[in-house]
Order: sequence, then C-alpha cells, then structure tokens
Amino acid sequence: MIEVISVNISEKKGTIKTPRPSIQLNNKGVKNDAHAGDWHRQVSLLAEESIRRFEGKLGRKIEYGEFAENITTSGIVLHETKPGDFFKIGETLLEVTQIGKKCHGKGCEIFQAVGNCVMPKEGIFCKVIKGGTIQKGDKIEYQKNYIG
Repeated sequence: MIEVISVNISEKKGTIKTPRPSIQLNNKGVKNDAHAGDWHRQVSLLAEESIRRFEGKLGRKIEYGEFAENITTSGIVLHETKPGDFFKIGETLLEVTQIGKKCHGKGCEIFQAVGNCVMPKEGIFCKVIKGGTIQKGDKIEYQKNYIG
C-alpha cells in the first residue's frame, strides 16, 4: 500500500518545510508554498524509506519536511518512477516531471541544518494536473504513463 505520511509547506525557497494537517493543490502547485508557480516542479515528494536510510548516514532522526518535500510517502521507491508517470491522491492528479535536482550545497538552509541532502538523488517533482486537498493517511495510486 502506498500512502501519504506527511504534507508540508514552507513560505521561502531553500528552507525546511513544516508539517500541516492538509495541503491544497491548484494549477500552480501547493497553495501558500514558496515553490508554487507556472513551472514543472510545483510539488516535491520524498519517500519515508529514503529519509530513514539517510538517517543512518547522519546518525540522527530527520523530521518530515526537513528536506523541503511537500509530500512524504511510504510504500514506493519514488526515485524509480519516471517522468510521465502519475499519482492519484484523493481527487488530485500529479504528473511526475523530474527525478532529483541540482544541489545548492552550502547556500541552502537544508544543507546547512542537515549537512547533506537526499533530494538531489531521491526526491521527485510533479506538476498538478487536477487540484484538491491532500492529507496524512491518504492512499496513493501510482500509474505508469497514465493516459486519460
């Protein structure tokens, strides 16, 4: 089973996101999140499994949102998905647009706080196809190369 473990928002780019009871998605991304806009990286996702594995390298517990992910998932290896794949979460539909990203290194609050980052290799990014509300506990349907 694939599910949402946490939903997170930050008002400034390059900062740690904080867990919220729910998030609203619209055609720009996550409402009130710094990364919302007309581009291909509107929503970021990171698997809890990636976070826990990275904890072993750092030797400390990592909280949801510390890597600036909007949605923390469980039950899927996110970085093995491909651009063009889709996630249906409740009434929302997200299209995978990018796997990983360039690391900003020492200029990033996350890198400074944590000392490293898992997002460049294991985080994924999506654009919103259909908006709605997402909350902790929502089930996720994964669809390869979804059509229709």
